[in-house]
Parts: sequence; structure tokens; C-alpha cells
Amino acid sequence: MTGTIVLTGVNDIRRPQVAERDPVLTEVIRHALASGAEQMSIAMVRTGVSPGIYEVLDFCCALYDADIRLLGQAQHMPGFLGVLGHCVESSVAAVGGADRLEPGDVLLNTSGYDIGSHPQDAAMIMPAFHDGELVGYAAVKAHQTDLGAKSVFCTDTTDIWQEGVIFPGVKLVRGGVLDDGIHRTLLANSRMPDSLEGDVKAVLYALRAGVGVLGKLIGKYGLDRYRGAVEEMLDHGEALARAALDALPDGSFTASGQIDNDGIGADPVPITVIVEKAGRDVVVDLSKAADQTTGPTNCPLSSSLAAARVALLPLLVPGELINEGHLRPIRVRTRVGSQFHPVSPAPVYIQVAMGVATDLAQKAFAGFAPDDARAGCGGDICGVALHGVGEDGRYWFSGHSHLTGQGAMAHADGGAPLMWMTMSGQKSMPAEATELRTPNIVRRWALAEDSAGAGTHRGGLGLQVTYEIRRNALMMGLAERSTSPGWGMAGGGDGQPNRMLVHYPDGRTEQIYKKTDLPLPPGTLVDIRAGGGGGWGPPGDRPAEAVHRDVEEGYLSEEQARRDYPHAFRAPDADA
Repeated sequence: MTGTIVLTGVNDIRRPQVAERDPVLTEVIRHALASGAEQMSIAMVRTGVSPGIYEVLDFCCALYDADIRLLGQAQHMPGFLGVLGHCVESSVAAVGGADRLEPGDVLLNTSGYDIGSHPQDAAMIMPAFHDGELVGYAAVKAHQTDLGAKSVFCTDTTDIWQEGVIFPGVKLVRGGVLDDGIHRTLLANSRMPDSLEGDVKAVLYALRAGVGVLGKLIGKYGLDRYRGAVEEMLDHGEALARAALDALPDGSFTASGQIDNDGIGADPVPITVIVEKAGRDVVVDLSKAADQTTGPTNCPLSSSLAAARVALLPLLVPGELINEGHLRPIRVRTRVGSQFHPVSPAPVYIQVAMGVATDLAQKAFAGFAPDDARAGCGGDICGVALHGVGEDGRYWFSGHSHLTGQGAMAHADGGAPLMWMTMSGQKSMPAEATELRTPNIVRRWALAEDSAGAGTHRGGLGLQVTYEIRRNALMMGLAERSTSPGWGMAGGGDGQPNRMLVHYPDGRTEQIYKKTDLPLPPGTLVDIRAGGGGGWGPPGDRPAEAVHRDVEEGYLSEEQARRDYPHAFRAPDADA
């Protein structure tokens, strides 16, 4: 029912512990499961056909037990943290439950409300069996180059049917045999079926690798000892997360921000995030957010939960190999019909609400531990998708995400440009791959001078990248946070916001916020200036030598330096 408040948590199923604990075996299995997810990732990279897989790493691999509890996840695409579990749960339910599974099955799900994002992030799941008993799942969620949406990439969808072909949890492979009808239907809905077919085969290979890891572990140690180690591993992860919460005061802190627009209208969409900590539990309250939007910025419930996890886990258990135990203390409160709990068929294609909520959750959490907080980042992927038809009549496509500046901290400048937090671990498309596979060239790839927020510790710089269009093309541009820059903290200045400009051959220039299928003639330049991170502390406290070093290294123009740090240019006796 629209308006209903929902509190969503984690899978809290707990199996009985074995009589004798074996911490050494637990550590062996814990690392083996994490390594197993990484082995799946390596399999994807080695066998993937599209650069989005083998260059950008736009996918995620994970292993689950029979109760759909996270055992190990590859160390990239944290925005899928927890989403994959929902993919497994909904896909298994769609085929009639776990009793309907058999060895060799592979489930396919492209339904946005099941997989937590647009259909191109297709989820595929393979059950693992030992002596006829279901013991777990391998799961992969991978962005496919094209899956029959209204365009190759969209910012202006108004319902889920415009966002790509929907497979609502079906058996792509039955008992080890590919379902030819499902397979041909999948390929028929792609503008680039050869690329899609190759990447689907890569996913199947990765799934088999993951199921193989589970089989080898259980075969080596026995099912009872394996399950005992898993319970101990999950309990230990929970204990670490709750111990971190024990060290923090109880309370509630709020942070507010906005999405520039929903891709259809021009008005900003407000977002309010409240983080409540009580005892050994924490709730990220998203229920005060605006109603679901007409355009595709909405964030499905599973991705809203993932946003909270991505925001808080680095602060609670930094450096840990995440499993279901670490997730247990974190809950999310949403309101049905809002942008963080939309109701089908509301569109979800770009779901930028998720990333903004992640940033705001960290900002709110700073109230509990201000010395460990970070100023705001550039807060977007500054995405560009270019596509067209080549001389051979075949579709070509290149997708580009760009690194933004990171926020400064109480003890350090913002670091090197990184991918937005929910997508960290992804990479930018190399210039060589762009120029090899498309008619375009990369004219510039550099740090964006003056993009960082001023402060005692300055923010990190974003990237400045320019593409030259050599053949008629269509462009999708997504430059979120173009009106709300990365915020400064403790007196630090804001970073520069994201900015995307198209310079046409006739001399016109157009700023892009969210645009689908913009025609670009040869000679057009697409210029991306990714936003910088916010600064920390009063700029007047930054050492003069640090200011001059930033100018010398090209991070800061002298003109901007004189505005932000006038003290660094005063004569030594000026204050005498």
C-alpha cells in the first residue's frame, strides 16, 4: 500500500553451531569463499567479449549458502552489495522455489524490481548441490551492452517496459542444457547480439567456477564442518560490526541534498537521509524522501538497502571481506511509493537516487564520529554512452564512466580521483579501447585543474576528458550533481560540480544534464569535467608551501589559489 513505512533488514537465518569450533578452519574457509568470488571475477574478465566486462569490470560475482546468506563477494561494484541476494531470492521464488532446482540449472532475471536496477544489469544464478542436497548458489550481475531498451542507454524512461526486455526469473539452462527458446529470444532483443552472446557465455563460465569452489570446499572438509565454519564466520562478522557500533553514542543525525532532476522534468528532487543508532543496531531512514519520480531516477528497495550498507560498512568494518554477518546490524526504513521504495511500473533505469543517498548517509553518520568523516565527493559517474552504425552496417557502442574527486578528511587531502562509491572497483574505459572499437578519439585525459574544494586539507580533483566524434553518433549524457557540488566540512569549501559540455562544429555549446540519443555530427567535442571533492577545515589554515606545491603541480591555478588562499601570497612581513 502506497505510503506504508517499511523496515527492511537482512537475512537473519541462523543454523545450529557445531559442538566444537575450529577457528583455523573457519579462517581457511572464509578466505576460500572470498577467493572463490574473485575467481568468478577473473573468469569473467578472461572470457568476456565486451569492454564493459573485461576493461571496465561492470559486474559483480558472489557466493551464497542455501539460506541465501552472503558468503563472499568480489571486491568491486559494492553497489550490488545485498542486491545479489535479492536477485537469488526472487529468481528462485519465480521458478517455484528451491525444490524446483536441479544440478546444472541457471536462472536468468532482468526484471528491474527483482535485480535492483535496469534490465541490462542481468542477474544469473546457478544452484550448487552436494550429494543431491542444495548447499548454495553462485550469482553474477553483469551489465550487458544492449538488452532491448528504447535506446542503448536511457535517461528518460517513464515505465519499466521502456527499459529493456524483461525475463522475470526463468531457467536459461535446465539441467545443464541451454534452453534454445529463451536463448534466442534474449539475443533477438539486442542490437548487438554477438557481444551479448559472448558475455552471457562468460557469465555461465563464471557461475560454474563459483559452484566448483563450493563443491571443492565441501568435498574436502565435509558438509557438517563446512557449515559450522560458515556459522562461526558469519557470527564473527556480526560481532565486529556491533563492536564498532558499541563505540559510538546513540543518537540521530540528518543530512539533506537533492537530485538535479528526474530526467523528465527540470525541477530538483529533494532527498533526506536520517541515520539512527540505538545500542548495537543502526537504521538508515529514507522514508522522508520525495515520492517516486516520473523519470528513471527511482531506486528499487533492494538497492536502497545496498546504499545503506555501502555507506556504513567502510566506516564500521574497514578492510573486511564482507559477508552476511557484517550486514546484520544495518536496517533501512522506507516509504512505499517513494523514490527509495517505488512501485512498479515506475522507471528505475538510472536510479541516481541510490548514489546520492549513499553520500548523504555518510554525511549524516559523521555526526557520530566527526573525526573519521570525509567531506563530500563529486558524487556521480559523469556517464557518457556513444553509439551508432559503422561502415559495415553493424552497431558500435562505447560506454564511459569518469572518476570524480574525493572529499578531504580531518587529517588528509582528498585522494586521487576514484569512481563513485557505489561503483568503486570499476575502471574507466581506456582511451586505447575507445579508439580501437569506435570511430571516436580521446583528445584529453587529465586532472581537472581547480576542481577541488579549498580547505586546511583540500579536496581531491576530478578528471577532465574530451572525446572527438569522427562519425555520426548518438549520445547519452548523464551529469548528475551538476547543481549540488561535493560539500566541504568543518569550514572547508565545496568542490566544483560536475559539468558536461557538447561543442558542436558550428560553434554552438550545450550543457548536458540528462540526455538520451542526442545527435552528434563529426567534429563534435564532448567535454567532461568531473566534480571535485570538498575541503576540510578553514582554507586559511592550509600551509602556504602546500598551496604553492598544488600550483606547481597543476592542481590549482595561481588565480584560483590567490582567491582561495590569499594568506599564501602575502609578503612575509605583511602581518607584522
